[in-house]
Amino acid sequence: MTRLVFSPRILLQLASALACLSACNLVTPALLATPAPTPAIPQVQILFPAHNQQVVEGVIFDIEILASDPAAGIQRVELYVDEQLQQTSESESGSAPDYRVTMNWFANELGWHKFAVIAYRPDDTASHPHIIALEVIPGD
Repeated sequence: MTRLVFSPRILLQLASALACLSACNLVTPALLATPAPTPAIPQVQILFPAHNQQVVEGVIFDIEILASDPAAGIQRVELYVDEQLQQTSESESGSAPDYRVTMNWFANELGWHKFAVIAYRPDDTASHPHIIALEVIPGD
């Protein structure tokens, strides 16, 4: 029986070739699916008041909102309190890349309330809601 003996150099070359073959990808780049880019959506945030802030019952307070969409612009912003639409503000120009608006709310119910704002492009693409919670406390 004949025994094969390999030199260390040959063994190294065989190991190197095996590593290359195991990493071989037989699919050509043209056959790979190219993922479609995910279009950016509008962005919106409540600038004031801060999350978890307390407000006094019986007071009308301002809610400052900033929405932006550099590509398509912002057409409108909606304010929800406890999941009920409270106010809508529309851009006077039809759409603006940055849209800053101040809305207000009458603090008339004690306890915690959830505030959410959503911005929309002219094509009705919506932002993710920006949500804060505020606590209405009794006045003096």
